[in-house]
This record gives sequence, C-alpha cells and structure tokens, in this order.
Amino acid sequence: MAAAADATRAPESRVSAQGVTGQQLVDALRGLGVGQGDTLLVHGSLRSIGWVDGGAQAVAGALREVARNVVVPAATEQNSNTSRVHLARIAGMTPEEVLAYRAEMPAFHAGMPSGMGAIAEAVRTGPGAVRSGHPQSSFAAVGPEAGYLMDDHRLHCHYGEDSPLAKLYKMDARVLLLGTGYHACTAFHLAEYRYTPSPPVRRYECVVTLADGQRCWTSYDDVMLDDHEFEVIGKSFEKAADVNRGDVGNAECRLMPLCHAVDFAAQWMTENRK
Repeated sequence: MAAAADATRAPESRVSAQGVTGQQLVDALRGLGVGQGDTLLVHGSLRSIGWVDGGAQAVAGALREVARNVVVPAATEQNSNTSRVHLARIAGMTPEEVLAYRAEMPAFHAGMPSGMGAIAEAVRTGPGAVRSGHPQSSFAAVGPEAGYLMDDHRLHCHYGEDSPLAKLYKMDARVLLLGTGYHACTAFHLAEYRYTPSPPVRRYECVVTLADGQRCWTSYDDVMLDDHEFEVIGKSFEKAADVNRGDVGNAECRLMPLCHAVDFAAQWMTENRK
C-alpha cells in the first residue's frame, strides 16, 4: 500500500449560489483524479453538492461521462425484519401491530426503489443500468462491465466473495465518496469477510417476490455486518494511504483505490475487533 503523509488535495471547485452545471461536475471529477478507464464505486449526496442544474440525473450523467463503469449501492432495508430501519419502525408496536405491519411489508423485486439516495437511484434507473439480485444488499451498475459485475450476487453473501465488491476488488476499482463520510464506505464491508479470526455470523430474514409474483419470506446466515467503526477506520486509512481529496460542487470528496481501503480495513479489524 502506498503511503503518504497527507492526502492529495485537488484544486478548489466550489460553486456559487447559482448552482453547478453538468460540465462543471465533469471538470471537477476529472480534477479530483477520475480517469476515463476507471470503475467507480460511488457513494453520493446530492444535498452536499448543492443545487445542480438537472438534479441527480445530471450527476449520474457526469459520472458516466468521466468513468468506464459506475457502481452504486442499491440496498433495500424496508423488506427485511432484521434491518435497523425495520427495528426502528416497529419500536413501540404491540405484537399484533408488528404482525400486521410485517404482512404489508414490500417484497423485493428488481425494480424496487433503494434507500441509497437520489444519485444512486438516478444511476439505478438510468439507461443500460443492471442491478444485482441480492434482496437486501444489491448494487446497480452502468458501463461495459455492468453485467459481469452484477451477476451471481449470492443470497448468503451481502458483501463478501460472492458479491460485486469482490469483483470490484479484482478490477482495481476506486471508491468515490461524493459528499459522504467514511461511514458510508460499503467497501469496508468486504473487509468484514476477510479479517481474522473468522467473523461472527447471524441470521437474516427478508421478503422477496417469486417468479410467479407471490410473496415469500426467506432466511439465511451471513456475516454479522457492523459499520459503527467505519468512520474511525477511514480516518486512519487517510493518514496512511493514497487518497485524493477535492470539492465537487460544494461537496467534499475523496477518491481512493478500493483494494487498498479493503486491505487496510481488514488489517485494522484483525488488530482491533475482538
């Protein structure tokens, strides 16, 4: 892993109160260091960028213009009774109310909206987009390798070796935090499958749509995911590794090699998780 005392900082690109255009987004992303051959895993906040002419679709268009492949998380928590979103919604309900709520929970299907924000949804619903099939932790991608990246996302593997993250690792993809913090860095989840000793496992349950359109609950065991330390891991990584920093619109952004981030996180977890 290449080391640097300070993260590389791109020139300031903040915009005026009049907002930012698609071309300004393209220029800022290139100034940050995004290359035409890059495969990007993007975590984006439209609100952080500020007012954009064309909204989230313009951001998605700019990303597609500057990179070869664009991948975004397209996770759904509203169809799971083991997710934090579900547990927060049923807090205070009676057992009868929980059963009634569970009966009305939406079942996952390929066109189901994600909970990952406007930019991710603009990529997911854009022309040529492909979505992986995991009913809780799917991704969406556009670009020449989108089909390959999204194929064979296994049920028992949210973010591990049978997920798009492992393929992104092998492709030397880069992570782009577009106005988001390290708490949103999904790549760190791959490290949760790789640190030693073996990570703990838990049971997950969600409702899906079968081929005939019927609802069906499914359960499976997978690694216990825990993102509470991601911000700490990210800050430590930034002190030791090659991270490009700059502004896209009004959003503070970070661009980094995904494999370096995963390797660092796996080592950090090995040393710090009990």
